[in-house]
Amino acid sequence: MSSALASRADSVSGDKRALLRQRLESGDARLHPITFPQRELWETSPVAVADPANHICGFVEIKGRITFEEAEMAIQRVADRQEAMRISFLPGKEHLLQMIRGSGRVPHSAGLGYRELSSIEARPQALEERMKETCRSPFDLVQGPLYRVEMLRRAANDHILVFSIHHAIADGWSLGVFVQDLCTAYVMGLSGFRKAVAVGVMGLSNALPPVSQTYSEWAAAERTFWQPAELEPRAAFWKSQLAGHLRIWSALEGTDTASGVHQRTISHFPAELANAARALARRSGATLFSTLLAAFQVALSRWTGSEDILVGTPVANRTKQAMNETMGYFAGIVPLRSRVEPERSFSAGLRALHQTTVDCFANAMPFAELARALGDAGAPGHNPIFEVRFALQNHPIPDVAMPGMSAKLRMRSTGTARFHLACEITAEAEQLEVVWLFRPKLFPEAEVENLGRLFQNLLAGACRSPETSIAALNHEL
Repeated sequence: MSSALASRADSVSGDKRALLRQRLESGDARLHPITFPQRELWETSPVAVADPANHICGFVEIKGRITFEEAEMAIQRVADRQEAMRISFLPGKEHLLQMIRGSGRVPHSAGLGYRELSSIEARPQALEERMKETCRSPFDLVQGPLYRVEMLRRAANDHILVFSIHHAIADGWSLGVFVQDLCTAYVMGLSGFRKAVAVGVMGLSNALPPVSQTYSEWAAAERTFWQPAELEPRAAFWKSQLAGHLRIWSALEGTDTASGVHQRTISHFPAELANAARALARRSGATLFSTLLAAFQVALSRWTGSEDILVGTPVANRTKQAMNETMGYFAGIVPLRSRVEPERSFSAGLRALHQTTVDCFANAMPFAELARALGDAGAPGHNPIFEVRFALQNHPIPDVAMPGMSAKLRMRSTGTARFHLACEITAEAEQLEVVWLFRPKLFPEAEVENLGRLFQNLLAGACRSPETSIAALNHEL
């Protein structure tokens, strides 16, 4: 057992040990190995798992009359359906384990708070600070629950549910599932709740139907699939694909510059540019993702002076329809490497990058296994393999409307503290929201804003004249 794991095991108090033993002996909880994505957090991330940087945050705007008790019971129903919301982690003698508690027996209300806001507290800036505070509060990884919901009441028919959940049990897709389940649970349980109030019996009738495949069932199938015969040829691909790559910011490496909370800045690509990028992708036989990535890599090359660009991108890893309704940490990471050739046309570079992207996705493997195969454990404060994250978020963000109530999920791009720089793009109607996350000790905000403008200008220039060479395209800006 590693020293870090031993330290976690020693940190479990005697009272907690007794409580955990009681739950296991009573059948109220069961133990499972951690999943491949969870291993990524514990084995490859330079950031402590308990760090709030590993929280996924969002908020749900609810218009309509809903009481705290109705919200509490709806959340309980979601937790009964979604196994991930009942997971905590138990240090073992040799391996970390995930502990899944029984349906309906977890003190979920420990993760639910309520507050009526004054007119001052309801102001946008004050509200934003309160949401940040909710998302920054740490979780007890052993005791759980590993999610937190705070219900903020602005008026009788105007509420905000601030939702924070640990990355070890959820990914961005999971927030959309949570909102859909929550609204369904509210509608299904409303009549039962009011009837229970009338007779003085508070029960949880009208339970949500079970998911097609639970998170632990998916994890068991993954462990069966990822055997050496499947891993070894993929590892060989990556050893060839990533051979000789050097870190862009190797001269800046150190635990001090790589520490601290990410700073966040937001810009938008207007609808005209977003639609032009989609049109260029169609003409080139590529995807919007590849088109945006091609422009981003050219911008990053010019910004850093390096022509060898490597980024990591998240993939949903939900390969079967059955998994789309299940909460959990499914997402994987795929490294994408490209050499920016100034004399090549942008269009030719896009086609080559798109093919490389297809090959890399086809050879995707669990990131913890990839880092092990490459012998890259990362440096203190630094992520293995790559330092820049690029993402086009395409997971569903539902807006739910029903008689008397509507709910809108709004994501908070938080990234994780393992990367130096991240660019996360989300479609908002016709335009694109571009969120930059960066280490302020490495990059002044003005420099990142310059990179953002360069990215936007390069994309616009490429859409206007994609056959222009990258070098000439740069000179036009």
